[in-house]
Amino acid sequence: MNRLDGIRAVTFDVGNTMIEVWPSVGHIYAEEAAAHGHAGFSPEELTRRFRDAFRAHGGNVNTKPEWARIVTETFADLLPKPASEEIFPELYDRFTQANAWRVFTDVEPTLRGLRERGLKLGVISNWDDRLRPLLHTLRLVGWFDSIVVSCEVGASKPAPAIFATAVKELGVPAAGILHVGDSFEADVAGATAAGLGGVQIDRRATNPGAAKIASLLDLIRPT
Repeated sequence: MNRLDGIRAVTFDVGNTMIEVWPSVGHIYAEEAAAHGHAGFSPEELTRRFRDAFRAHGGNVNTKPEWARIVTETFADLLPKPASEEIFPELYDRFTQANAWRVFTDVEPTLRGLRERGLKLGVISNWDDRLRPLLHTLRLVGWFDSIVVSCEVGASKPAPAIFATAVKELGVPAAGILHVGDSFEADVAGATAAGLGGVQIDRRATNPGAAKIASLLDLIRPT
């Protein structure tokens, strides 16, 4: 059975599904710190501190003030004054630029293949108001019939409301939509609870199957 049988639309998470920070969060934080006269930070250590701060905030950030707190916590006790006062403005803008991101090589061939099959395409993402401009910058926005962003909806995955918004915008019954993302809880479990199908993308997977794929190209390959 093909995983696209009965499917009329496919929606995608963005971060770590279609794109990733490049070369890493820590590298970009260290570069911006150095640009403000604070060189020598370890990218690996900054990445670890960022992840700790991000998790402490629930792993979901929708506003600029929330990002300011995370950046400040990442640099806590490392700088002479809070990072939000010195580094944050430029750092926040840095993540609107194409050179802070890498589009995975399987993205455009997959989107093209799904389009050729006559499927609608959408985005369902927990993100702030930088997402739409970023998708324009990365030349991805034109692929999608619907883009649903948590900061605009007022609900974040795995909440059913964000999936319901995509269902309405796509004009396809929930059961006819397959959602793909890197988080089992937010993407697969969230989509399933909202009546959609769900598939997890894990590029490190050694034993992919119906519910987990190692490449987005697996969506258009025969099963």
